[in-house]
Amino acid sequence: MDTLPALLTGFAVALSALNLGVAALGAFIGTIVGMLPGLGPINGVAILMPLAFALKMPPETALILLAAVYVGCEYGGRISSILINVPGDAGAIMTTLDGYPMARKGLGGVALSISAWSSFVGSFIATIGIVLLAPLLARWALAFGPAEYFALMCFAFACITGLMGEAPVKAALAAVIGLSLSTVGLDSNSGVYRFTGSSVHLSDGLQFIVIVIGVFSISEVLLMLEQHHSSEGMIKETGRMLFNWAELKFTWWSTLRSSVVGFVVGVLPGAGATIASAMTYTMEKRMAGASGTFGSGDVRGVAAPEAANNASAAGSFVPMLTLGVPGSGTTAVMVGALSLYNITPGPALFTQQPALVWGLIASLFIANVILLVINIPLVGVFTKVLQLPNWILVPGILSVSAVGVYAVHATTFDLMLMAVFGIGGYLLRKQGVPMAPLILGFVLGDLMEQNLRRALSITNGEVGILFESPISKGLWILAAAMVMVPPLLRLIARRRPVAPAAAH
Repeated sequence: MDTLPALLTGFAVALSALNLGVAALGAFIGTIVGMLPGLGPINGVAILMPLAFALKMPPETALILLAAVYVGCEYGGRISSILINVPGDAGAIMTTLDGYPMARKGLGGVALSISAWSSFVGSFIATIGIVLLAPLLARWALAFGPAEYFALMCFAFACITGLMGEAPVKAALAAVIGLSLSTVGLDSNSGVYRFTGSSVHLSDGLQFIVIVIGVFSISEVLLMLEQHHSSEGMIKETGRMLFNWAELKFTWWSTLRSSVVGFVVGVLPGAGATIASAMTYTMEKRMAGASGTFGSGDVRGVAAPEAANNASAAGSFVPMLTLGVPGSGTTAVMVGALSLYNITPGPALFTQQPALVWGLIASLFIANVILLVINIPLVGVFTKVLQLPNWILVPGILSVSAVGVYAVHATTFDLMLMAVFGIGGYLLRKQGVPMAPLILGFVLGDLMEQNLRRALSITNGEVGILFESPISKGLWILAAAMVMVPPLLRLIARRRPVAPAAAH
């Protein structure tokens, strides 16, 4: 077997003084960028890519730097999600659902430390998966055409309705709002501008960062201001800084399951961490049943999505390296970085550039260890954010949010749009409408539309193509089960006769 010698060669490359230092630097920078709301891994990698090329780094060193930043951003995204209820990027949306309630209960340190551990496990398992299963999974990913991707998106939306079991109608409403927002801008198929109101600022569509900062960050600020004259809702206690053995055992199987699912989803080009975290959160919530406290501070609700989004991030390297197809937006930027060095990713890359490929894979193992070493001791530093009074925290959140939004197009229009979405998000949250399905609807809406159109164009509009392949059929059955089974279970539970109380 050639895999083990190749991996040992990769470790020899990754453990050189230069590459080891670059991996540590990238992991640290990635954590900082990830915790800043709205920036995310794409921006972090895009900012450093020209710098790495300008410094004339060797291609393997540049790729190790960008990969460490990518994985570090996935770690860092959980920090703002847990502490201030603002996801660092789309993959961390699910972490807010239980991470922030844990912080409000004085368990911010536990949430941060268990999320760091589950992120490590997810990335580590996924990197092992890259070593063992990359060629096999790459061939399997080729079986996903437009019809299969459309079915996968429908399955993801079916999962969304389960994110708030007690209010599925409100969750569905939020998803529909998100889908509607995704249709604004230029139609890539017909070239027609849709729902722009003749505004040139909307010709490229609504920017993800504007919406996520508005509905999460600005609405959170408004809720803070509403609570300003009372101590209600203000986090004062951060509790212990590390999880204990009982919490580790309690989340262990959730972390393992979510790591595997996240890796498999990450291998699918374009699926990404957002779908992986949503699917695993819903899966764990279903498995917990009535015994779970998901949505109000269940530690499994933090461990599962964090393991999944980090596993998905590592899994997205499989199609990039073996097929030359970016598995995510961030790996698309990394493909651009390889093109700067006149390197074309694909099946021949493993034979033509073995030092680069296996050095990158080995560096993922090393970067994950570095990130765990960095993140666990710094839990106490991160939780200091919780102890800041609102008169400091609110302007700080507003400043970071405004800078992140303004950096997209450098226009005040985006800032005004951010404020509009913030007020809208505030009003929806006051009515108990969850924001996570809205963001997921916006993120997945464009992918869903594009794959539907591609599938129908293959057969001149024949809808049957959406249900032909075994993969599509399986996904449609799972989607139907996600929608129909929970109401049936609740109906059965209501009709079940209550046992009479024992006589005393």
